Amino acid sequence: MSDLSAFSLAGKRILVTGANTGIGQGIALSIARAGGAVVGVGRSAMDDTAQKVAAVGGDFEAAYCDLADSGEARAMFNRVWDEVGPIDGLVNNAGIIRRANAVDLTQADWNDVMDVNLNTVFFLSQAFARRVFADPGRRGKIVNIASVLSFQGGIRVASYTASKHGALGITRLLACEWAPKGINVNGIAPGYIETNNTEALRVDSERSAAILARTPAGRWGRPDDIGDAAVFLLAPASNYMHGAVVPVDGGWLAR
Repeated sequence: MSDLSAFSLAGKRILVTGANTGIGQGIALSIARAGGAVVGVGRSAMDDTAQKVAAVGGDFEAAYCDLADSGEARAMFNRVWDEVGPIDGLVNNAGIIRRANAVDLTQADWNDVMDVNLNTVFFLSQAFARRVFADPGRRGKIVNIASVLSFQGGIRVASYTASKHGALGITRLLACEWAPKGINVNGIAPGYIETNNTEALRVDSERSAAILARTPAGRWGRPDDIGDAAVFLLAPASNYMHGAVVPVDGGWLAR
């Protein structure tokens, strides 16, 4: 049997934002299957994720936080580090979306999306880096969940598209600054995945059919498709990857 230790997260503690459902839950489960301990962060109950992680023999801690408030997010991160233990990897997954024609989008809907999808991504990453750099010899990994709309415009999702373009830029910037200091920063660009954020599209038979027709794989993605890619970017196998954004999109961007 081949040695798969390079893909193991045994002994690692990974903090995942937005772990209560969807992609975040899929990432938490994949981490647990790879042997890692999960700290799930969110505003709502994560009992379902905790039960599913326990069912695969994993360890799960919940940390409650309003991720729209980057100051609260930083405080939460430091509290978890001090009370639960050092964090080896950070997955910035939490995200929200607001759908409206660009001419009608309100400033509140713009700001709400930016606060969660971009501001907290940066300031949580900053909090993580400060703790890693304060411990000589410690290494860390950050995985930012971007989107195919980090590369495309989309329709009726102006704030989401802008935030995901920003997440891609921040991923590359942090990779350039932090690669020499022991932190790998990479990203994943999900395509159309079965989550709460895509429910409106999936129940619209015309839009759903159009999306599937354009997706070479011919199906909606599943949260574990993203989770397994995240494990790779958190594991030793990706130690020489810095600033990469991996599309997990059923071939959407290749089309």
